[in-house]
Amino acid sequence: MSYKTILVHVDLSAHCAQRTQVAARLAAAHDAHLVLAAMTGLSRFAMTGEELAQSDPVINSHRALLHQRATKALDSAEAVARSAGASRIERRLMDDEAAAGITLQARYSDLVVLSQEDRNEAMMGGAENFPEFVLLNCGRPVLIVPYAGHFPAVGKRVLVAWNGSRESTRAVTAALPLLQQADKVEIAVINPDQDSDVHGPQPGADIALYLARHGVKAETMMESAVKDPGEGLLSLAADLSSDLLVMGAYGHSRFREILLGGVTRKLLSSMTLPVLFAH
Repeated sequence: MSYKTILVHVDLSAHCAQRTQVAARLAAAHDAHLVLAAMTGLSRFAMTGEELAQSDPVINSHRALLHQRATKALDSAEAVARSAGASRIERRLMDDEAAAGITLQARYSDLVVLSQEDRNEAMMGGAENFPEFVLLNCGRPVLIVPYAGHFPAVGKRVLVAWNGSRESTRAVTAALPLLQQADKVEIAVINPDQDSDVHGPQPGADIALYLARHGVKAETMMESAVKDPGEGLLSLAADLSSDLLVMGAYGHSRFREILLGGVTRKLLSSMTLPVLFAH
């Protein structure tokens, strides 16, 4: 498996350059095609092309302004991507809302790159919980870059959160191209006694063997009696100087995580390093 198409969401937000830079460096490292996707914010279900052509001049004027803004965002992102080493770049400008448009385009990509939601940045996605919506609906792995911090290298020192779930399995598989290029890979099994039925006699040993057969040498560590697994993962990543966390998203139902909290929601709100999620 390898990444052939990497999709990054492009807009005029303050965090666009950071995520575009991360996506471009990954595209260069994996010899992948980089797709810069900008949405106007107009729902593709609102009006057909013919209806738009016959609509009120005020509506057409507003649509033209939205296209200008999206084009400006694409111009800026392309300059960032080329300076970061990406050579095969495609620009896509679509009449659609950001969350719906990126979710649709993601299905034709190997990896999607977004920014963490910044409640102080209204332009980020045009909708609340934008990264979460894409993650739950796109069917592809999503790399989310924190809105705070600087991340010149992503994927050199990788921490894998493993709990034996379907979501963790998808995340590890989706991250294989990154793991195979990493300098160091470490597997964290948090509170293994709580999921003893999926781990076997030696928690983490089977996934380490799986990775070894894919050319990935990984070290396994047990973290027991961790009261807040999300906080525990962030603390461990800091201690290990990890620059990427790989984990499954929403192993429990989203409704349960909303009510009771959960690792996914903790990471989405408090991430301190890029996280590759798979659902």
